[in-house]
Amino acid sequence: MAGGLGTRLQMGEKPMAKLLGRPLIDYVVRALEKSSIERIFVATTPNVPKTKRWAEERGLVTVETPCHGYVPDMIIAVETARIKRPVLIVMADLPLLKDRIVDEILKVYEKVAEPALSVHTPLEIHRRIGSRPDALFNYQGEFIVPAGINVLNGARIKEEQEDYHLIMDKIELAVNVNTTQDLEICRSILKKDMKI
Repeated sequence: MAGGLGTRLQMGEKPMAKLLGRPLIDYVVRALEKSSIERIFVATTPNVPKTKRWAEERGLVTVETPCHGYVPDMIIAVETARIKRPVLIVMADLPLLKDRIVDEILKVYEKVAEPALSVHTPLEIHRRIGSRPDALFNYQGEFIVPAGINVLNGARIKEEQEDYHLIMDKIELAVNVNTTQDLEICRSILKKDMKI
């Protein structure tokens, strides 16, 4: 999902915001390319022409969505791509994502009974690194934060799907870049200036 303008970040198209000289989306795409994922589709909107051009120049398939909101655009992207199997949905603002984490998520999904899986991090990680999550849930007495990664049944994409909550205590999933502070946290982690 790479259609966001990133108004809070104020750096133009959010997927193209630079982190150590590379666009945010590049980190995510590289992690997916190294993982066991079979195909990558980049869901764009009319708001992100540079992102679309970047993806197409890299040989990636783009799917344009109408910018009606995250969930409606996700549904349109999956339907347009004609995905009927399980589909991993990842936001383009997770530059710390690693291929091994993607594969770990997929292995867990293969074992659960639920048709969908949502990835979360414990609130404690966010406190440690000084990030402020946009959303917070109390799940079985623990405060968790959505990581911006889900696995859904593509054949049932229009339906509400019961999901397994996968809570991963991984710093790589704790920073969605929404603000310049988030970008600085990622920069510090990547340069190993921040001890975690």
